[in-house]
Amino acid sequence: MYVLDTNVLIHDPNALLNFEEHDVIIPMTVLEELDGLKSGKQSVAADCRQAIRAIDRLLGDASPKDIEQGVPIIRAKMAKPLGTLSILMSTEHTGNHSLPEHLNDNKIINTLAALQERHTSRDIILVSKDINMRLKARGFGVHAQDYHNDQLIDDIDLLPKGYHEFPNSFWDTIAKVETVQREGATEHILKREDRLTKININEFVLDEQGFVGKAVNITDDQVVIRDLSQHDLMNEEVWGLVPRDIYQAMALNLLLDPDVHLVNLTGSAGSGKTILALAACIEMTVASKLYKRIIATRSTQGLDEDIGFLPGTEAEKMEPWLGAIVDNLEALHEDDENMTASVDYILSKVPLHFKSMNYIRGRSFQHSLIIIDESQNLTPHQIKTIITRAGNGSKVICLGNLAQIDTPYLSALSSGLTYMTERFKSFSHGGHIHLQGVPRSILAEFAEANL
Repeated sequence: MYVLDTNVLIHDPNALLNFEEHDVIIPMTVLEELDGLKSGKQSVAADCRQAIRAIDRLLGDASPKDIEQGVPIIRAKMAKPLGTLSILMSTEHTGNHSLPEHLNDNKIINTLAALQERHTSRDIILVSKDINMRLKARGFGVHAQDYHNDQLIDDIDLLPKGYHEFPNSFWDTIAKVETVQREGATEHILKREDRLTKININEFVLDEQGFVGKAVNITDDQVVIRDLSQHDLMNEEVWGLVPRDIYQAMALNLLLDPDVHLVNLTGSAGSGKTILALAACIEMTVASKLYKRIIATRSTQGLDEDIGFLPGTEAEKMEPWLGAIVDNLEALHEDDENMTASVDYILSKVPLHFKSMNYIRGRSFQHSLIIIDESQNLTPHQIKTIITRAGNGSKVICLGNLAQIDTPYLSALSSGLTYMTERFKSFSHGGHIHLQGVPRSILAEFAEANL
């Protein structure tokens, strides 16, 4: 029996369907918490409403007795029922000790302890995203675990970096290669074996001899690698910005590629994620005019709440949250005679819009560049909601540092950024680069090494 905590249903409103043949139980306290959070325009409220609708749909017209015993979960019209869903009323724990019930978490744990007494032959497992809730449950003798359904990897080190580095020469162990010229580009056709079995589409290969290539086509038995000039990559200038290392150069290649519609950039603070994305976006809207506008949004603690009723436009209210965008605009024009005037000119000329995540839901952005900053703080469900807002001819750029997650119920493994990177690694129109740290100052370099 899997008992779901409130934060699991908020994290993934469809979590009820992901326990296969097992029994799923929702305590009455959880329904009360969902009811208290369902009102408003926040993303949490929308997730609560979706979870409530999912519960109502599965229970249907079942009688109270059937709901107590468990209603078979039907996932599709022609599918056979698999597992059951039931609502658990609060029951009194008859053991020698119980937790004080002034907290909802304690009420749930006490209820599960009572349930375990009634079903001694079955495993009662609490599923919660709250690590402290799990610790309290274990301390009280109740089994508890995290929600793992949307965790596609077991170790963050297994997450693709977007490139494969080879010592010495990449060609040392290549037995056979066919080289062709296509549309002015040199492409190498290799057998997909040994070191190339784990390469994904739009990933790069580089070696110590200066070779840089990009996988542009992959089949079951062969890989097509486009030969890229490291000199050209390192000297690619975008809105006055030149990459500082080969990793930034590969990121710019993906950002400027019109055939790549989703780009994920991860890396530590100062690695250049935001400034690379902003420079590329301005270049593609002002210079080449491939896109009509830039939509910038950000996930952070407090942003999921209402943006307030004080005077000011949405952009003015969002500006403090998106200060990193303005900071990087200033960095791009720091050598101008009048930096402030240049930034003001860019903000007036470039179609750059700051949008609250609360009001992105339900919209569709056509021919737009959508920058999602701090996306490591989004759940997989939330990031999927935003990405599906990309209309015809749009491109989504997700930026984040998996070492700086501020949301209490998320970890690097359950982050939406991790989910999207792993899920889209074989997407022919997607790409990912993990940027290496570029020290911003002597102070930052010393702090990272010694603190």
